[in-house]
Amino acid sequence: MKLKLATMALLGSMLMTTPAIADDLTLYCSADEEWCQLMARGFEEATGINVDMTRKSSGETFAQVKAEAANPKGDIWWGGTGDPHLQAAEEGLSEAYESPMRGELQPWSIKQSEASGNKTIGIYSGALGFGYNEDLLKQNNLPAPACWADLLKPEFKGHIQIANPNSSGTAYTTLATMVQLFGEDGGFDYMKKLHVNVNQYTKSGSAPIKAAAKGETTVGIVFMHDAVAQTAQGFPIKTVAPCEGTGYEIGSMSIIKGARNPENAKKFYDWALSADVQSRAVEAKSYQVPSNKNAKISPLSPDLSAIKLIDYDFAKFGSSEERKRLLKKWDDDVSTLPQ
Repeated sequence: MKLKLATMALLGSMLMTTPAIADDLTLYCSADEEWCQLMARGFEEATGINVDMTRKSSGETFAQVKAEAANPKGDIWWGGTGDPHLQAAEEGLSEAYESPMRGELQPWSIKQSEASGNKTIGIYSGALGFGYNEDLLKQNNLPAPACWADLLKPEFKGHIQIANPNSSGTAYTTLATMVQLFGEDGGFDYMKKLHVNVNQYTKSGSAPIKAAAKGETTVGIVFMHDAVAQTAQGFPIKTVAPCEGTGYEIGSMSIIKGARNPENAKKFYDWALSADVQSRAVEAKSYQVPSNKNAKISPLSPDLSAIKLIDYDFAKFGSSEERKRLLKKWDDDVSTLPQ
């Protein structure tokens, strides 16, 4: 009897310490919740592999991947701005992988991969801008903003939302864009003046435009496709490509180093790069430009060729050293200012 009990205890211990079974995948997702759910459930249906999905902003996911580096819990990180993916690659937090799907991808997607030593790859692209609630604008007798400079006008005090760049890739892209548009001194001067008009720094990058759609704020600084998504749902949101020019993102995907289910991570990676899967983004009301050349693009998606885009330096602003430096400077020089 004692031997039997000991054997049962040993088996129980082995089950508790056994790694995740082969039919599992842990997905960290940094796109909107609806798109994340579509990707998770779609992969389950396509493969029979069980997906445990966690949705967090790209900055939060990067922090989690870094915190778990000694004992990785996630297998693959899909979505979110490319800068933290590049930083993860630089810090050895992701694995190199060359998908057989690469031949179908846009040049900017491959360029993102090559910049990271093939540790991340571009899955979509989108331009930075802002959106405003047309009804609230009229109610508050505000002029229609067309440029970044317009958002600094005193009449917009308390009418603007943007995410915190420490947690949001969207907001970090905004910070890096201002530095590239106006120089470092001019860029931080812009962020300081904008700070006076901000009513809330959100955790998620898309939250400001969702708040504008609900009538909780007048202007939200976001990627333009996020503003378009609110208009498509019937909200009175006007999307703006700033007149001075703007930065853009390359949303990315990375296999986490030390993943418990590396083969399933590669299966997801290849599946997510396919034209059929990328064409389904519109089902989740997501209007980014997909990286697969053969994927269908919604007519509502912003036309990147018609937007004045800066020559965004992904290598520099996606580096660990530069990102940490800019975020510390924002924390020290901007976030501490009175409003």
